[in-house]
Amino acid sequence: MSNQNNVKSGNHGNHENTSTKDVFSSWKQTSDKYFDAVEKSIPSYHQSVTSLQQEYLQACDNAIESTIEFQRKFANKAGINTKVPEATLKAVHETSEQVVKSFDVQNKMALATVDAARQNVKTFTNNAKAFGDLNNNVLQSWVSAFTPTRN
Repeated sequence: MSNQNNVKSGNHGNHENTSTKDVFSSWKQTSDKYFDAVEKSIPSYHQSVTSLQQEYLQACDNAIESTIEFQRKFANKAGINTKVPEATLKAVHETSEQVVKSFDVQNKMALATVDAARQNVKTFTNNAKAFGDLNNNVLQSWVSAFTPTRN
């Protein structure tokens, strides 16, 4: 007769040649493999997203600079007066300052949101551990209530 908990496995990577597995150890092993793979991919994912963001910002900056230069050349060749009143320049500069300030506020809000999410994950982790401990205590109470005591 064979015991389903005793599994003979070939040498597959880091697995032991012979191991005793139940559904929970198999589940744990699968879960560990998954999270190890995810953890290993995070640095390359982070670098890829950061590089894409930098390339996107550089592309936008280049497009705006090219557009400004093209329009400047066009205005000069066409003889268009590009002088603006001082009040208009002041309004443009003040608007620009407000846009930069609002971006700063938006950035701070985004970072605060990430920090709040991080705190929520910590709280969830602590609650999950406490819930697991509580379940273990309840299980122990049930088992001890139905286990005969030896005198």
